[in-house]
Amino acid sequence: MPGCASDVSEIMRICSRRKIPAIGYSGGTSFSGALTATRRGISIDFKRMNKILHVHKDDMDVVVQPAVGWQDLNQELESYGLFFPPDPGPGAKIGGMIAMSCSGTNAYRHGTMKDWVTSVTAVLADGTIVKTRNRPRKSSAGYDLTSLLVGSEGTLGLVTEAVLKVTAVPKNQHVGVAAFPTTRDAVKTAVSLITSGLLVDALELLDPYSLMAINRSGLSARAWEERPTLFLRFSGSKQAVHDQIHLAQQAAKANGCSVFESSGELTDIETIWGARKAVAPSFVAMKKHASDVFLSADAAVPIAALADMIDWTHQIIREADFLGSTVGHVGDGNYHAAIVCPQSKEDQAMKILEKIQRKAIELEGTITGEHGVGLKLRDMLVEEVGESAVQMMKTVFDR
Repeated sequence: MPGCASDVSEIMRICSRRKIPAIGYSGGTSFSGALTATRRGISIDFKRMNKILHVHKDDMDVVVQPAVGWQDLNQELESYGLFFPPDPGPGAKIGGMIAMSCSGTNAYRHGTMKDWVTSVTAVLADGTIVKTRNRPRKSSAGYDLTSLLVGSEGTLGLVTEAVLKVTAVPKNQHVGVAAFPTTRDAVKTAVSLITSGLLVDALELLDPYSLMAINRSGLSARAWEERPTLFLRFSGSKQAVHDQIHLAQQAAKANGCSVFESSGELTDIETIWGARKAVAPSFVAMKKHASDVFLSADAAVPIAALADMIDWTHQIIREADFLGSTVGHVGDGNYHAAIVCPQSKEDQAMKILEKIQRKAIELEGTITGEHGVGLKLRDMLVEEVGESAVQMMKTVFDR
């Protein structure tokens, strides 16, 4: 459990000399098997490196250590009127968020983790400490080492400090909900909003099975119609939010939405967006036995192909007689397919998820939109980017 970059450097020097594998650990929320010790070795737990070192309000950036949680960071920033947008699963820490290049529901408006990292200090495999750049918002001094480290999943270095961009807290926040007869109608509405240039804060799609799980789990303060439903979030001036909601309502009604509701009341925001955030725990709660497993994939496709992709996903899950659902960051074509099944059928369920990932590649998409490659998708990466691209990655790693 190191307390500073020098400690990490010394640990890695010893590991390098003795050829001991090392895996960094902070939040432990990764889905992709990135923390799996395939060659044994040691785990470097960053729990002591959990400080927010500097908040530069006027520069709109912060300097943090790797075990700072994004929720804790936003709680601290609130008093400054500032906000850090990336919002992966609860418990995620900055070090792992950088390693996996995570995102979340805010990605449609604000981009992913790579868009919010200015500089990284990291320790390489031989113990060398590298700082990728200083704090300016832009720089063309040399290679963009920051972007190389973001998303490298701990293979190039262990993050010990990061300079992160922040922005102003969204003002006049509102949420909206629109239910549709079919997934295609919901996606058509999303595409209409995207192509119109309307930039809402978040644009999420829940399928009927997700809403069924939420209703049965009791994790939401209200009951939901079990139909394909768009969850939207808006912010800005009063006039801007009014216009956003009006345009969203028009687009929804043009595609068969019978009821569109919106609200700026805090209790309604917490209830509606709380339901969106409750999807994963609600679906886990659908387990019939403690030994049942929860499996997921997070493919992404071009947005126009999303309706076909989701409908096809529902079909193959139902044909296999599994309990499954999809929830999509529809604003950027990323969606999560989840299956709950008995442990004895885990291999069969995994084959279905592999079909989903390969279907995404066929549609010029990706096997993972935000969870990362890790151990689980390592071999399939070749199918997506090709042998030459993987070889280039290995060359960077080997050096």
